[in-house]
Amino acid sequence: MKTNDIGLEVKDSKVLVEKLNKLLANYQVYYQNLRNFHWNVSGPNFFELHAKFEELYTAANESVDEVAERILTLGGRPLSSYGEYIENSSISEALKVADAKKMVEIIRENLNTLLNIEREVLESASEQADEGTVTLMSDYITAKEKVVWMLSAYLR
Repeated sequence: MKTNDIGLEVKDSKVLVEKLNKLLANYQVYYQNLRNFHWNVSGPNFFELHAKFEELYTAANESVDEVAERILTLGGRPLSSYGEYIENSSISEALKVADAKKMVEIIRENLNTLLNIEREVLESASEQADEGTVTLMSDYITAKEKVVWMLSAYLR
């Protein structure tokens, strides 16, 4: 049994790296959607949404870095180009969205996509006794579920 630098089986870590790279790609497209909305939101909810989108993209940027570093910790290579992100992301680029409510709906949808991927990563990491990845995903899931709830309340 071949192990990586942190004592996990290399073959198991490769599976996790693939899942984490999928998560990374989705995070990057989500992040760019948030930047787009932050720059282009207008209307009566401008101030609150402009600030909320900035808060969310700041958190997403931190998560991007943490996921990439986790991939490196597991002995993998994080995706690092826009082409790779687009190719590996289930989240689509939000192009020319002008309606503020639609922006919030897209962000909620993007978050649910990220949640689904994080739950897959969590399950796989649990099976491999990779507590570092389990903890990271658990923290992400808890935080995202709260944001989805808040965005849903906003949309009601």
